[in-house]
Amino acid sequence: MLDDKLKTRLSKDRPMTTVTLRVPVDVVESLKAIAPLKGFQGYQTLLKAYVSEGLRRDEAQFLDDGVQRLVAALRAQGVSSDVIEKAVYEMDRTH
Repeated sequence: MLDDKLKTRLSKDRPMTTVTLRVPVDVVESLKAIAPLKGFQGYQTLLKAYVSEGLRRDEAQFLDDGVQRLVAALRAQGVSSDVIEKAVYEMDRTH
């Protein structure tokens, strides 16, 4: 199951969509400067890599079934999202 998801993510012919994102000019300039240093041809590819990296980290942190059930139970008890996020982060950091 996980192997199928990984194979799909690595496939070059995945369906794509266009996203418009407003980014400060200085951030784009920094991306342009860093991209070649990290081996990327352009800043957009680096930006996609950053998004993917953060997404994979968050998926690993939040999509564990046990964590999902705990988060749902805490929300049902009225625990704030901020407190839950901090707790999950701490749990992941010390794990």
